Amino acid sequence: MVRDTYNVIPMTLALLLHVIVFGSLFVAFDWSRQTPRVIPLAITATLITETGAVVPPPVEREPEPLPAPEPEVVEPEPIEPDPAEQARLQAEEQKRLDDQRAEEQRLQRIEDEKAEAERKAAEEAELERKRRELEEQRQRDIEMQREENRREEDRLLQEAQAAAVEEEAERLEMMGSNEMLAYQAAIQQKVIRNWIRPATAPDDLECFVAVQQLPNGEVTRVQVRQCNGDDVVVRSIEAAVRKASPLPLPSNPILFLRDFEFRFTIQD
Repeated sequence: MVRDTYNVIPMTLALLLHVIVFGSLFVAFDWSRQTPRVIPLAITATLITETGAVVPPPVEREPEPLPAPEPEVVEPEPIEPDPAEQARLQAEEQKRLDDQRAEEQRLQRIEDEKAEAERKAAEEAELERKRRELEEQRQRDIEMQREENRREEDRLLQEAQAAAVEEEAERLEMMGSNEMLAYQAAIQQKVIRNWIRPATAPDDLECFVAVQQLPNGEVTRVQVRQCNGDDVVVRSIEAAVRKASPLPLPSNPILFLRDFEFRFTIQD
Protein backbone atom coordinates (compact mmCIF):
# COMPACT_ATOMS: atom_id res chain seq x y z
CA MET A 1 0.00 0.00 0.00
CA VAL A 2 1.34 3.41 -0.98
CA ARG A 3 1.74 5.75 1.89
CA ASP A 4 0.81 9.38 1.52
CA THR A 5 3.93 10.85 2.94
CA TYR A 6 3.03 14.45 2.08
CA ASN A 7 -0.68 14.27 3.05
CA VAL A 8 -1.77 14.98 -0.50
CA ILE A 9 -5.10 13.30 -0.16
CA PRO A 10 -6.24 15.13 2.95
CA MET A 11 -5.18 18.44 1.56
CA THR A 12 -6.98 17.69 -1.72
CA LEU A 13 -10.13 16.79 0.16
CA ALA A 14 -9.90 19.89 2.32
CA LEU A 15 -9.41 22.06 -0.74
CA LEU A 16 -12.39 20.41 -2.42
CA LEU A 17 -14.48 20.95 0.70
CA HIS A 18 -13.69 24.67 0.73
CA VAL A 19 -14.54 24.99 -2.96
CA ILE A 20 -17.87 23.27 -2.42
CA VAL A 21 -18.67 25.47 0.60
CA PHE A 22 -17.72 28.63 -1.25
CA GLY A 23 -19.76 27.60 -4.29
CA SER A 24 -22.77 26.81 -2.16
CA LEU A 25 -22.63 30.21 -0.53
CA PHE A 26 -22.37 31.90 -3.91
CA VAL A 27 -25.33 29.99 -5.35
CA ALA A 28 -27.52 30.35 -2.22
CA PHE A 29 -27.03 34.11 -1.96
CA ASP A 30 -30.24 36.00 -3.00
CA TRP A 31 -29.22 39.17 -4.79
CA SER A 32 -32.85 40.41 -4.95
CA ARG A 33 -33.09 40.96 -1.21
CA GLN A 34 -31.32 43.66 0.65
CA THR A 35 -30.94 41.55 3.75
CA PRO A 36 -29.47 38.17 2.84
CA ARG A 37 -30.76 35.20 4.67
CA VAL A 38 -28.11 32.67 5.59
CA ILE A 39 -29.27 29.18 4.88
CA PRO A 40 -27.26 26.68 6.79
CA LEU A 41 -26.05 23.80 4.61
CA ALA A 42 -25.58 20.32 5.68
CA ILE A 43 -22.25 19.14 4.21
CA THR A 44 -21.41 15.53 4.18
CA ALA A 45 -17.70 14.64 3.59
CA THR A 46 -15.66 11.47 3.90
CA LEU A 47 -12.33 11.66 5.54
CA ILE A 48 -9.73 9.11 4.35
CA THR A 49 -6.94 8.49 6.83
CA GLU A 50 -3.40 7.23 6.16
CA THR A 51 -4.48 3.75 6.84
CA GLY A 52 -7.12 3.98 4.17
CA ALA A 53 -10.00 3.92 6.61
CA VAL A 54 -12.88 6.12 5.66
CA VAL A 55 -14.12 8.26 8.58
CA PRO A 56 -17.45 9.99 8.00
CA PRO A 57 -17.42 13.64 8.92
CA PRO A 58 -19.58 14.70 11.84
CA VAL A 59 -23.04 15.88 10.84
CA GLU A 60 -23.82 19.42 11.98
CA ARG A 61 -27.39 19.81 13.25
CA GLU A 62 -29.28 22.97 13.75
CA PRO A 63 -29.60 23.83 17.40
CA GLU A 64 -33.06 23.29 18.77
CA PRO A 65 -34.72 26.53 19.60
CA LEU A 66 -34.85 27.40 23.22
CA PRO A 67 -38.35 27.39 24.73
CA ALA A 68 -39.84 30.84 25.04
CA PRO A 69 -39.72 32.03 28.59
CA GLU A 70 -43.09 32.06 30.23
CA PRO A 71 -44.30 35.59 30.99
CA GLU A 72 -43.92 36.50 34.55
CA VAL A 73 -47.29 37.03 36.16
CA VAL A 74 -47.13 40.20 38.13
CA GLU A 75 -49.79 40.49 40.79
CA PRO A 76 -51.31 44.02 40.64
CA GLU A 77 -50.93 45.88 43.79
CA PRO A 78 -54.30 46.51 45.48
CA ILE A 79 -55.54 50.05 44.89
CA GLU A 80 -57.01 51.71 47.89
CA PRO A 81 -60.43 53.25 46.97
CA ASP A 82 -60.60 57.02 47.04
CA PRO A 83 -63.27 58.02 49.59
CA ALA A 84 -64.16 61.18 47.68
CA GLU A 85 -64.48 59.30 44.37
CA GLN A 86 -66.45 56.56 46.09
CA ALA A 87 -68.76 59.16 47.62
CA ARG A 88 -69.17 60.84 44.22
CA LEU A 89 -70.05 57.53 42.57
CA GLN A 90 -72.52 56.73 45.32
CA ALA A 91 -74.08 60.17 44.95
CA GLU A 92 -74.37 59.75 41.19
CA GLU A 93 -75.94 56.31 41.62
CA GLN A 94 -78.35 57.67 44.24
CA LYS A 95 -79.25 60.58 41.95
CA ARG A 96 -79.83 58.15 39.09
CA LEU A 97 -82.11 56.05 41.30
CA ASP A 98 -83.92 59.16 42.52
CA ASP A 99 -84.37 60.41 38.96
CA GLN A 100 -85.60 57.02 37.85
CA ARG A 101 -88.04 56.85 40.78
CA ALA A 102 -89.21 60.41 40.09
CA GLU A 103 -89.75 59.59 36.40
CA GLU A 104 -91.69 56.46 37.32
CA GLN A 105 -93.81 58.47 39.75
CA ARG A 106 -94.39 61.15 37.10
CA LEU A 107 -95.49 58.56 34.55
CA GLN A 108 -97.70 56.89 37.14
CA ARG A 109 -99.18 60.27 38.05
CA ILE A 110 -99.91 60.94 34.37
CA GLU A 111 -101.59 57.55 34.06
CA ASP A 112 -103.61 58.20 37.23
CA GLU A 113 -104.65 61.64 36.01
CA LYS A 114 -105.61 60.20 32.64
CA ALA A 115 -107.65 57.45 34.29
CA GLU A 116 -109.28 60.00 36.61
CA ALA A 117 -110.09 62.28 33.67
CA GLU A 118 -111.61 59.37 31.76
CA ARG A 119 -113.63 58.38 34.84
CA LYS A 120 -114.90 61.92 35.33
CA ALA A 121 -115.70 62.23 31.63
CA ALA A 122 -117.68 58.98 31.82
CA GLU A 123 -119.50 60.20 34.94
CA GLU A 124 -120.27 63.55 33.33
CA ALA A 125 -121.50 61.81 30.19
CA GLU A 126 -123.75 59.59 32.30
CA LEU A 127 -125.02 62.57 34.29
CA GLU A 128 -125.64 64.46 31.06
CA ARG A 129 -127.56 61.51 29.65
CA LYS A 130 -129.69 61.27 32.79
CA ARG A 131 -130.17 65.03 32.80
CA ARG A 132 -131.39 64.93 29.19
CA GLU A 133 -133.73 62.09 30.01
CA LEU A 134 -135.08 63.96 33.02
CA GLU A 135 -135.42 67.15 30.98
CA GLU A 136 -137.22 65.30 28.21
CA GLN A 137 -139.51 63.68 30.78
CA ARG A 138 -140.08 67.06 32.44
CA GLN A 139 -140.95 68.63 29.09
CA ARG A 140 -143.37 65.78 28.39
CA ASP A 141 -144.92 66.23 31.82
CA ILE A 142 -145.17 69.99 31.29
CA GLU A 143 -146.77 69.49 27.90
CA MET A 144 -149.20 66.97 29.33
CA GLN A 145 -150.01 69.33 32.20
CA ARG A 146 -150.46 72.21 29.79
CA GLU A 147 -152.78 70.11 27.68
CA GLU A 148 -154.71 69.10 30.74
CA ASN A 149 -154.84 72.70 31.93
CA ARG A 150 -156.08 73.80 28.52
CA ARG A 151 -158.78 71.18 28.60
CA GLU A 152 -159.72 72.22 32.14
CA GLU A 153 -159.67 75.90 31.19
CA ASP A 154 -161.83 75.19 28.18
CA ARG A 155 -164.24 73.26 30.35
CA LEU A 156 -164.35 75.97 33.00
CA LEU A 157 -164.69 78.66 30.35
CA GLN A 158 -167.53 76.82 28.73
CA GLU A 159 -169.17 76.33 32.11
CA ALA A 160 -168.60 80.00 33.00
CA GLN A 161 -169.94 81.14 29.68
CA ALA A 162 -172.95 78.91 30.04
CA ALA A 163 -173.48 80.18 33.58
CA ALA A 164 -173.04 83.80 32.47
CA VAL A 165 -175.49 83.33 29.66
CA GLU A 166 -177.92 81.71 32.01
CA GLU A 167 -177.35 84.38 34.63
CA GLU A 168 -177.68 87.18 32.11
CA ALA A 169 -180.84 85.70 30.78
CA GLU A 170 -182.18 85.45 34.27
CA ARG A 171 -181.06 88.98 35.05
CA LEU A 172 -182.68 90.32 31.92
CA GLU A 173 -185.79 88.49 32.86
CA MET A 174 -185.73 90.09 36.30
CA MET A 175 -184.75 93.60 35.22
CA GLY A 176 -188.34 94.72 35.44
CA SER A 177 -189.13 92.68 38.47
CA ASN A 178 -190.10 94.18 41.81
CA GLU A 179 -186.79 92.99 43.30
CA MET A 180 -184.82 94.94 40.71
CA LEU A 181 -186.92 98.05 41.23
CA ALA A 182 -186.50 97.77 44.96
CA TYR A 183 -182.71 97.37 44.54
CA GLN A 184 -182.41 100.47 42.36
CA ALA A 185 -184.65 102.49 44.72
CA ALA A 186 -182.49 101.50 47.69
CA ILE A 187 -179.33 102.74 45.91
CA GLN A 188 -180.93 106.06 44.91
CA GLN A 189 -182.36 106.71 48.39
CA LYS A 190 -178.99 106.14 50.05
CA VAL A 191 -177.30 108.48 47.58
CA ILE A 192 -179.94 111.19 48.14
CA ARG A 193 -179.52 110.91 51.92
CA ASN A 194 -175.79 111.68 51.43
CA TRP A 195 -176.40 114.47 48.90
CA ILE A 196 -176.12 118.12 49.77
CA ARG A 197 -178.29 120.02 47.34
CA PRO A 198 -176.61 123.03 45.76
CA ALA A 199 -178.61 126.23 45.35
CA THR A 200 -178.31 125.89 41.58
CA ALA A 201 -179.98 122.48 41.46
CA PRO A 202 -183.31 122.72 39.56
CA ASP A 203 -186.44 121.05 40.85
CA ASP A 204 -186.67 118.93 37.70
CA LEU A 205 -183.09 117.65 38.16
CA GLU A 206 -182.43 114.46 36.22
CA CYS A 207 -178.97 112.88 35.94
CA PHE A 208 -177.69 109.48 34.80
CA VAL A 209 -174.88 108.19 37.01
CA ALA A 210 -172.45 105.35 36.05
CA VAL A 211 -171.06 103.41 39.01
CA GLN A 212 -168.45 100.69 39.39
CA GLN A 213 -168.54 98.69 42.60
CA LEU A 214 -167.04 95.64 44.28
CA PRO A 215 -169.08 92.58 45.29
CA ASN A 216 -169.45 94.07 48.80
CA GLY A 217 -170.99 97.29 47.38
CA GLU A 218 -167.85 99.46 47.80
CA VAL A 219 -167.76 102.14 45.12
CA THR A 220 -164.54 102.22 43.08
CA ARG A 221 -165.57 104.69 40.37
CA VAL A 222 -168.45 107.14 39.76
CA GLN A 223 -169.22 109.44 36.81
CA VAL A 224 -172.19 111.61 35.96
CA ARG A 225 -172.67 111.15 32.23
CA GLN A 226 -175.75 113.16 31.50
CA CYS A 227 -177.30 115.81 33.73
CA ASN A 228 -179.37 119.01 33.41
CA GLY A 229 -177.54 120.60 36.31
CA ASP A 230 -174.34 122.64 36.30
CA ASP A 231 -170.89 121.49 37.30
CA VAL A 232 -171.54 122.19 40.97
CA VAL A 233 -174.56 119.91 40.87
CA VAL A 234 -172.59 117.19 39.03
CA ARG A 235 -169.79 117.26 41.60
CA SER A 236 -172.31 117.16 44.45
CA ILE A 237 -173.97 114.03 43.04
CA GLU A 238 -170.61 112.27 42.57
CA ALA A 239 -169.65 113.16 46.14
CA ALA A 240 -172.97 111.80 47.40
CA VAL A 241 -172.39 108.45 45.65
CA ARG A 242 -168.97 108.10 47.24
CA LYS A 243 -170.37 108.94 50.68
CA ALA A 244 -173.13 106.32 50.19
CA SER A 245 -170.44 103.59 49.68
CA PRO A 246 -170.87 100.74 50.34
CA LEU A 247 -174.09 100.68 48.35
CA PRO A 248 -176.97 98.39 49.27
CA LEU A 249 -176.81 94.84 47.90
CA PRO A 250 -179.74 93.17 46.13
CA SER A 251 -181.78 90.50 47.92
CA ASN A 252 -181.12 88.21 44.98
CA PRO A 253 -177.36 87.98 44.15
CA ILE A 254 -178.16 87.51 40.51
CA LEU A 255 -179.26 91.15 40.35
CA PHE A 256 -175.82 92.40 41.43
CA LEU A 257 -173.97 94.32 38.71
CA ARG A 258 -170.34 95.34 39.02
CA ASP A 259 -170.96 98.14 36.52
CA PHE A 260 -174.37 99.71 36.38
CA GLU A 261 -176.11 103.01 35.73
CA PHE A 262 -179.01 104.54 37.65
CA ARG A 263 -181.23 107.59 37.24
CA PHE A 264 -180.85 110.32 39.88
CA THR A 265 -183.83 112.65 40.44
CA ILE A 266 -185.36 114.63 43.32
CA GLN A 267 -188.96 114.61 42.20
CA ASP A 268 -189.85 111.05 43.23
